[in-house]
Amino acid sequence: MHSGERGRRGAAVVTGLAWALVMGTCVPVDAVQFRPGPSADEVADARTEARERSMRLGTATARLATAQAELERLTVQAEKLVEAYNGERVRTARAEELHREASERARAAGVQVEAARETVLAITAQGYGEMDPMMAMMADLSNVTDQGYLQRASILAHMKSEQTETLRQLTGAQETYVILRDQVADSYVEQREAAERVAAAKAAAEQAVARQIAETRRLRAVQAVLEREADAARGNAERLARARQAVLRRARLARQARTAVDRREGARISAASGTLAPRWAFDHGSSSSRGDLAADWALGQLGKPYVWAAAGPDSYDCSGLTLRAWEQAGVRLDHWTGTQWTSGPHVPLDRLSRGDLVFFGRITENPGDIHHVGMYIGRGMMIHAPQTGDVVRIAPIWRGDLVGATRPV
Repeated sequence: MHSGERGRRGAAVVTGLAWALVMGTCVPVDAVQFRPGPSADEVADARTEARERSMRLGTATARLATAQAELERLTVQAEKLVEAYNGERVRTARAEELHREASERARAAGVQVEAARETVLAITAQGYGEMDPMMAMMADLSNVTDQGYLQRASILAHMKSEQTETLRQLTGAQETYVILRDQVADSYVEQREAAERVAAAKAAAEQAVARQIAETRRLRAVQAVLEREADAARGNAERLARARQAVLRRARLARQARTAVDRREGARISAASGTLAPRWAFDHGSSSSRGDLAADWALGQLGKPYVWAAAGPDSYDCSGLTLRAWEQAGVRLDHWTGTQWTSGPHVPLDRLSRGDLVFFGRITENPGDIHHVGMYIGRGMMIHAPQTGDVVRIAPIWRGDLVGATRPV
């Protein structure tokens, strides 16, 4: 080999190493320090929680409305019983007054009867002294045929008859008032019993209203708590959704800016290095938002040690790193390159996007022959956890055992 050719190849190797070094170090600082926002699953979970809390709030609100309606019904019923009780009190007072008046009239009638009886007796005594009129007439035999005797006897009989009728009428009036008094007394007793029944019903209604007021207050307090929780859950869901949109927007703008820089830098380095890497290897391609999230999160793991079978958060192996990265984007992968290779459609290498998985090994019937995986981050570079004793780092995807790429879904 001529010394000139050896010199050109040596320069190409040095330039290629320099290209790898430059590409490894020109990752924007904001990409390395980037922290992913909420995942799609986190936003979905927050919205689900908000819906569930809103449903619980709706149930509590319906129960409160039912309790308030029952309170209104019991209140109306209690008001009716209160007014009925007031009416019974008025009727009871009136019955008591009638009973008192009837008793007073019966007593006055009795006094009148006694006075009339004494008057009859007095008139009789004035006519014939203390003797019975018939005895007096019989005693005065010498004057039996006397015209004066007959006249006195007629007057006496007439006066006795008149006073007796008066006495009879007064006695009847007294008996009437006594009957009326007893009837009024019975009515008063019945009225008091009715008032007591209404009073008991009123007290029961008031107690029911008091219990319902307490239950309504309890439900209102429950509703207030659920309302605060629902508001908080809705606010959290909205906050996460806004944060996710902001992250996606920033990632899109950053990707667009990186794409413009990468194209210029890639063209310059490719021309200077003399490598066989195609020009498209320096493009981001049509990367998806989820792929950006996965790639940005993976960049945050730079420098963490490789540990076989580890999947974070302090160390990783190759499939453990890609598993956790895509988990941030809401896609669940197995911790095995064999199934990660079939986790989505295979992507042509000239259409790679950030976040796509690039695989190394051999494609055979045995999935285990694919033994390594990295994550494409643009510019023909990947981030991966290489091997024991190494750390998560950035490296070119161009290796002799590169077999293809997959975009997880």
